[in-house]
Amino acid sequence: MEKIKLGHIGTRHDHSRAKLEGAKKFPELFEIVGIVPESKEVAEKIKNDKVYGDVPVMTEEELFAVPGLDAVLCEGFELDSVAAAQRCVDHGVHVHLDKPGGEDIAAYEKLLRDAKRKNLVVQLGYMYRYNPAVLYLHDLIKDGRIGEITAIDAQMSTQHDLRVNRLLSNFKGGNMFWLGCHLIDLIYRVAGIPDEIVPMNNHSDFIMDNVLDNTFAVLKYPKFVATVRVNSTEVNGYGRRQLVVCGREGSVEIKPLENPIKMTFSDRRMTGTNAYNDVKAEIPFQKPTGRYDVMLKDFAAYIRGEKENPYDHNYELQLQKMVLAACGFDIDFKTPTLL
Repeated sequence: MEKIKLGHIGTRHDHSRAKLEGAKKFPELFEIVGIVPESKEVAEKIKNDKVYGDVPVMTEEELFAVPGLDAVLCEGFELDSVAAAQRCVDHGVHVHLDKPGGEDIAAYEKLLRDAKRKNLVVQLGYMYRYNPAVLYLHDLIKDGRIGEITAIDAQMSTQHDLRVNRLLSNFKGGNMFWLGCHLIDLIYRVAGIPDEIVPMNNHSDFIMDNVLDNTFAVLKYPKFVATVRVNSTEVNGYGRRQLVVCGREGSVEIKPLENPIKMTFSDRRMTGTNAYNDVKAEIPFQKPTGRYDVMLKDFAAYIRGEKENPYDHNYELQLQKMVLAACGFDIDFKTPTLL
């Protein structure tokens, strides 16, 4: 089977280098034809980079003129990438769009609508979708081992520096937009659309004034609430990145979410009649070969029609509406839009 001709637009996203490095791991899948940096200055800066340096630098016009171009990784600034992805779709090209889907929901909806009409893949860069512990959690839920959900707690905190604070200052939702989107994705996948989303985002002013670096949101469901916490000022926050899902039959804790992945499971048979026992089984996982490996292999499978993307165009639009609501945007997230 012919390789997928793959381009790369932008370098500003934090996942840009690692995403291109990941694609290079699969030369049997991808032929990387070129990269479009943001400016001549950026092009000069990356020419000796160990990841970018051996990829031909070109303009967007030159990239779209490559015969047989199949797909593009959109890895630019978060508020610019939807427009770049739209230009890809306009040229009939599949898109990997790094998260999240921008602040302009109308532009994002147009992108997804056009892509669906043209039968083009739009894969979002939510890497925890491919986390083996998260996938195992989905299996436990499907098999009834969790039972009716009674609580979800999700955290994705870090101790960020001035560079990240400057980036966060661009977003109305601050860190809820930048990292909270990952957690809302995980919650939506297992619990669906909530009745209410209550943003309670705040700023510490420890590094920069008025940057929403200490963010929190509540997603209210008919019988439980899910909480999302994203704190940029947390010492060892990375170690407390977690997803906890509790149900009437069992509880799962994934903490930390990665590096290393640690997952425990408890059910009624294990705890017995004593509710005050801390009884849980650790679920072992092999260390993944790379954060984006499975994601990129799936991207290729979606393009080739070998696999159906479980996160379709409608899912991605609904998710982004929920993300923006958690960021404080006045948006109707409860009325699903069918593209």
